[in-house]
Amino acid sequence: MIAELRSKNTEYHAPGKLIVVEGIDGSGKSTQLHLLEKWLRSEGHQVFTTEWNSSQIVKEITSKGKKKGLLSPITFSLLHATDFADRYERNVFPLLRAGYIVLSDRYVYTAYARDVVRKCSFEGVRKMYSFAIKPQLVFYFRVPIDVAINRILVGRPKLKYYESGMDLNLSNDIFESYRIFQSMIIDQYESMAAQEGFTIVDGTLDIEEQQKLVREEIRKMVPIHALNS
Repeated sequence: MIAELRSKNTEYHAPGKLIVVEGIDGSGKSTQLHLLEKWLRSEGHQVFTTEWNSSQIVKEITSKGKKKGLLSPITFSLLHATDFADRYERNVFPLLRAGYIVLSDRYVYTAYARDVVRKCSFEGVRKMYSFAIKPQLVFYFRVPIDVAINRILVGRPKLKYYESGMDLNLSNDIFESYRIFQSMIIDQYESMAAQEGFTIVDGTLDIEEQQKLVREEIRKMVPIHALNS
């Protein structure tokens, strides 16, 4: 299927709707997606949710590589591309064709941002994901780096090696490395925002206020008669 999709325009219109959330770790995007999923299901819609790095084909390999610190930028990029392709071919595209609303916690834009920051070829990364159709809606949850750090540390005692960019030798201090690495990713998101047509949500607003804004955008693309709440 992937080879077939590469020959098609990524503007391919499936009956379903693809809605994506993007943002750095700690942006609150996953919380908003979870609330959105519950709401859409309560309105009677067929919904499928997928998340980054969750394919069983590569999840275990990626986990082992991270624990041993063996993942180079290219290896990281290829593993995530494999993960994405597997989930896309098995779930995302077939369910869009079946008319589902597919909610994706991260999409190709995560690869565009992270892989480029890790010095992978911009053109090469884009080409790897050229089969992926364009979402109808992409929410980008924008938060200051300090807010993201504080949110992450509330849930666990320390930052992770790769999420902090320690493999890039940005700093010997993991907190400073995290700040530098995630700030670079923010820069990539900001440069993509206008080009890719992101809907920007202030991630520092109350959870309820963010969800209200998200639902207002959803109402513009999903039949209103089915959304009464």
